[in-house]
Amino acid sequence: MTWNIRDSREAEYSEFVVNELIPRITRLGLGDLEFWYTRFGDADQIQASGIAKSMTQMKTILGSEEWGSIQDMLSGYVDDYRQKLINSKSGFQI
Repeated sequence: MTWNIRDSREAEYSEFVVNELIPRITRLGLGDLEFWYTRFGDADQIQASGIAKSMTQMKTILGSEEWGSIQDMLSGYVDDYRQKLINSKSGFQI
């Protein structure tokens, strides 16, 4: 997933990530959550990833009402949200 934090929403965004986003995503069954912040360069400000136990579980999570609720809440803090679903392999993936 990638996105850019809206101007003047950084403090509220940070609070949302810690208190809502991470706990809710974890409860859905995503693990190994990683969030990368781009400080310099021409790239999305945030890159985030998580791993499910199977592709079936991931598709179930992404199709759930809870995931939709999380995305709706996140959209109040960010712009340019995109997500991509890939099969997990060992090593770094883009």
